[in-house]
Amino acid sequence: MKKFFLSIIFFAAIFQGNAQAKGVKIGYIDMDYILENVPDYREASVQLEQKAQKWKQDIEVKKNEIIKLKDGLKTEKALLTKELVDERDEEIKFLESELLDYQQKRFGPNGDLMVQKSSIIKPIQDQVFNAVQDIADAKKYDFIFDKSSDLTMLFSAKRYDISDQVVRTITRAGKKEEMSKKQLKALEEKEAKEDVVDENPVLADRKKLLDEKKALARKAIEDRKELVAQKKKDFEEKRKKLIEEAQSKKNGTTIDSTKTTTTNVVNDKLVDPRKAATDSLKSGKEKERLLLIENNKKNLQDKKEAVAQKKKEFEERRKKLLEDQEAKRAEKLKQKEQQKP
Repeated sequence: MKKFFLSIIFFAAIFQGNAQAKGVKIGYIDMDYILENVPDYREASVQLEQKAQKWKQDIEVKKNEIIKLKDGLKTEKALLTKELVDERDEEIKFLESELLDYQQKRFGPNGDLMVQKSSIIKPIQDQVFNAVQDIADAKKYDFIFDKSSDLTMLFSAKRYDISDQVVRTITRAGKKEEMSKKQLKALEEKEAKEDVVDENPVLADRKKLLDEKKALARKAIEDRKELVAQKKKDFEEKRKKLIEEAQSKKNGTTIDSTKTTTTNVVNDKLVDPRKAATDSLKSGKEKERLLLIENNKKNLQDKKEAVAQKKKEFEERRKKLLEDQEAKRAEKLKQKEQQKP
């Protein structure tokens, strides 16, 4: 409770002083979130957890051995001399003391788990500190707090969270060592754009809308590819079926010795079965083509409607943001006018 009130007093003092200043820039980080998203720390944490599980298994084995000795002594106690009973009691007490020492060594306040966890987290904390310093210098921050520290934050708006920027700064440091100058320049340009989006809610909404449009376009392309593949498969099956039917109708055919064309007699007319099959295939192919065109038109229309709906939603959000900003600006002007003597 004391810490809670101290935190309130601290923040009140800061913002009371800042209220008299102009252009004060405040941000915060979440150290727990950053550690979870730094690859080096994740890998080291997994390895340490595996060690801890092995230590726990060793403790369980030792406990089971002690339990077996106690059960054996309890069963055989009536048959043993006092000297043998005392000897086994001493052995059990020694093993229990040894187990307690082992538990303290591995999981105590100064045990291997805490020491190794500190050795893992310390380099990452140094990287976070350096990254925060770089971001604060580059973007002119006046205050940057740690949300996961002892300092209680009663409320923290997401737009002031720079944790993702810190993670990118730490991650890019490792990547830069393995990149060429051209790749490095491209990465810096990409990161600069991401930082701008992080600081501007309107741009963030616009980027989200563009990503949704791209995803919608990719899905339409994939659907069209699947449709074409399915139509091609159906066409090949129909073609194969027509050829099989044509071959099965060879009864009553005549073969001209001068020509290798096989014909059927239908209503006193010679009909080439291959020509009939080809005509049927052409007709079927034309139908497939028309159906594909119709489906493409429908997909294009659906895509246009979806894009129009997204555009409408974006414009509504943008209009609302502008109205909110204008209202805040008017409120500030009103407050200033009221403060004037």
